[in-house]
Amino acid sequence: MTTVEADPTIPIIRITRDFQATPEQLLRAHTDPELFAQWVGPDTMRTRIDHWDARTGGSFRFASVRDGDEFGFRGCFHEIRPDRIVQTFTFEGNPDGVALETLWFEDLGNGRTRLRTQSLVDSFESRDAWLRSGMEIGVEDGYAKLERMLAGGAV
Repeated sequence: MTTVEADPTIPIIRITRDFQATPEQLLRAHTDPELFAQWVGPDTMRTRIDHWDARTGGSFRFASVRDGDEFGFRGCFHEIRPDRIVQTFTFEGNPDGVALETLWFEDLGNGRTRLRTQSLVDSFESRDAWLRSGMEIGVEDGYAKLERMLAGGAV
């Protein structure tokens, strides 16, 4: 189960989910463009990777596509290491809305890992717009696809 929480005191969204996976598997799922494209986003959309340089100092751009409509996302990988990723994330439909995201891969033992993410934006209005956008559906659908990929040995 995925939990999505909006902090009442700062404009941040926190997401937590436990996976039957190692930290290495989750890191790979988030940094390998072919794997990432298979699981990210809602079931009703497909993902096209336009640029992907998953390394400290690298950058990315991908698009979520459905029925000819395209939604672009881009950002920079500030730091990638085995236990976390720090990156920026921007929806191109709102280019001023840059989020600073941190993802932590917490080894729980017995082949389980807790993925914790936080996205810090510049205002409560921006944060609330993200929450109203249907992002929770995309997060839940995406993590369910990732779970199936992990269970099937694709990661």
